[in-house]
Amino acid sequence: MGADAQTRNRAAGEHLVLLRSLARELERAIEAIAHNNLAELEESIATQQDLSVRLTELAHNRREAAHATTDHNLDGDLRGEIQTAAGELQKLNLRYSLLIEHSSRSAAQMAALFRSFRGQFQEASGARENHTTLSCQV
Repeated sequence: MGADAQTRNRAAGEHLVLLRSLARELERAIEAIAHNNLAELEESIATQQDLSVRLTELAHNRREAAHATTDHNLDGDLRGEIQTAAGELQKLNLRYSLLIEHSSRSAAQMAALFRSFRGQFQEASGARENHTTLSCQV
């Protein structure tokens, strides 16, 4: 195996490690949301951003290297592992996205509920206003 092929396989291995690390961070963020752990979620988001930057840089470097050489072959097992990891990351990212969307709606409903609840106390002490309340899904 030539030096160029070894370099490409090493970069592909790094790509695989980054994909798997990003998947772990998405799982960590999902758990943080499930446990209402804001500090853990913020830390995970920061790590996700770092991993995404590294993946982008690696992809850019691999594209440049591909233009400079005619031999684009990667180890077959490594290529399969990267495709599998990318597919798993894509599925996990969809779950994460849906969870964020659902959590945002739930948080908005809870905020409206608390505003309504606060309004009921103000009503008891003074002006008579008609407040609408909302229920939220937990």
